[in-house]
Amino acid sequence: MNETIHQVHGLAGDAIAPDWPALTESEVDTLLRRYPQLGRPIGIEWHSPRPLSAACLVKTETTTVFVKRHHCSVRTVRTLTEEHRFMAHQRAAGIPVPEVFSDMDGQTALAMDDWIYEIHRHAAGVDVYREAISWSPLPNHMHALTAGRMLAAMHDAASGYNAPQRDTHLLVARCELIASPNPVDALRAQFPQRPGLADYLRDRDWATDLREVLAPWHAKLQPRLAQQPRLWTHGDWHVSNLCWSDHGDDARITSVLDFGLSAATFAMFDLATAIERNAIAWLSLENADAAHTDIARTLLEGYRQQRTLSRDDVHLLADLLPLVHVDFALSEVEYFHAITHARTSADVAYDIFLRGHAAWFGTAQGEAFLENLHDLA
Repeated sequence: MNETIHQVHGLAGDAIAPDWPALTESEVDTLLRRYPQLGRPIGIEWHSPRPLSAACLVKTETTTVFVKRHHCSVRTVRTLTEEHRFMAHQRAAGIPVPEVFSDMDGQTALAMDDWIYEIHRHAAGVDVYREAISWSPLPNHMHALTAGRMLAAMHDAASGYNAPQRDTHLLVARCELIASPNPVDALRAQFPQRPGLADYLRDRDWATDLREVLAPWHAKLQPRLAQQPRLWTHGDWHVSNLCWSDHGDDARITSVLDFGLSAATFAMFDLATAIERNAIAWLSLENADAAHTDIARTLLEGYRQQRTLSRDDVHLLADLLPLVHVDFALSEVEYFHAITHARTSADVAYDIFLRGHAAWFGTAQGEAFLENLHDLA
């Protein structure tokens, strides 16, 4: 594919030029010399439209692999290896997570120049939602049921995984701010380790804004969050990160993909993220049917078929939804401001994602969505 015409998903659901150059055949050829077991590359078959890194499918002499490249300002070898260890744990527990290949030195994350690379086995199954935008609602109820069951199975599998928290806040789904009794002070304390975010927020009345985002929900929610059992979670449970046995309603999940946002949080945080990602049409909130309550209920039903939820769990889930995005939204602000230097995108992440998502839950449609979930308890 000619990299000059390669496009990725934009924040408005449009196709835009990528922040990171597409992988090239010569680059892949150099990389695969570190992986003699995979053979030489024959050609690149597809470039991913996901915007925060560069990735492609590569056909080699022996197989087809998924190659992903990160800039060193976004991921280090250590940070990427944290993801790979969690993936290996899930795979050993029976979750269908593709293998990450080791290079000739036994490393699953490889640094070359300013880039960090990883190579995955080609995911088994059909990538039904390959072109779906990450914030687009799931259209298939049976797939929602199956996705809910698989998420619960992953949480069961993660119960024995006790690795330390991720060593970065950048583009990972953490929850320390919303779990803190004073998120404003907690964020201020992070500034020495997050100078890019601190620099952006100098131009904002961020403390007031954050208090407004949190005000309707945080006080009654935080004491319950502090009691949640710690669990490593996926962090981006959207159907575009799943492969399926076929296109049918009764298809089973054959591969679970993209652990890039994974972190130590708690189970209801991951389930709330799944509902936010799959059941609300964030890119078309002006529509009367932006809230897909049926998909949210079905995801929850599937989860409950695999893993018991108490009434308190369901109430916590509903109360958490308006704030589940807060930590990640700020990490996106940091990414766009400090890494890609895209002020407009940073503003979108701050005004539309951080503030706008929380505000929507205060609308009539958002309140009805939450009330519907509370009724399931």
